[in-house]
Amino acid sequence: MLLIPAIDLKDGKCVRLRQGDLGDATIFSEDPSAMATQWLDQGARRLHLVDLNGAVAGTPKNQAAIKSILESLDDRIPVQIGGGIRDLNTIEKYLDIGLSYVIIGTAAVKDPGFLRDACSAFPGNIIVGLDARDGKVATDGWSKLTRHDVLDMARKFEDYGCEAIIYTDIGRDGMLSGVNIDATVRLAQHVKIPVIASGGVTDLADIRALCEVEDEGVEGAILGRSIYEGTLDFAAAQGLADEYSPDAQ
Repeated sequence: MLLIPAIDLKDGKCVRLRQGDLGDATIFSEDPSAMATQWLDQGARRLHLVDLNGAVAGTPKNQAAIKSILESLDDRIPVQIGGGIRDLNTIEKYLDIGLSYVIIGTAAVKDPGFLRDACSAFPGNIIVGLDARDGKVATDGWSKLTRHDVLDMARKFEDYGCEAIIYTDIGRDGMLSGVNIDATVRLAQHVKIPVIASGGVTDLADIRALCEVEDEGVEGAILGRSIYEGTLDFAAAQGLADEYSPDAQ
């Protein structure tokens, strides 16, 4: 089980939101690069970055912080990023500066042709972020709930050639209310590509529950507020995950 610490960037700082609300942000660090090396030192094997300002603006806004993080990590682990990615030029620039994966969310739903082109131009580097509530896909920072069924969209995006799907239960994100195992497994069973869980991971019980469904295709989890507020010790969580799948070490 790949456990991925999240670093959400707002105005160059590391923050966490509750249910995607930019107005409800808690600052956890003024130095995101120091936070990145902290997670690396605790055993992280990948990092998850989100450009929150970029997600609102539709164009990258935290480039300085992102470059600083990459410089501090010095290619020791892969880094993925989402937020404000709307064109192939942005993807190319991100990959050129050393990011390993680019996450396309709202743009994938609104402009499937863009996602198809991205998967074709950058094979192996594109991850789709699917946010859903009650089985329906949400867009625009979760402010709009569509009629699209999340399982149908996942299968379509898999056909386009995306590398993995990050599935977020938006009712649980940032709320420390437990991960939605059933919905995540349901999605993983409908596609052959890896599914990464996001939203609601709170403690070691959630990590244990996720590890127990890894064989269903749930291959990773993004950890946010829990590791910043201390309800989950990252090193202990990674240790537990390794007990379930020692070959991943």
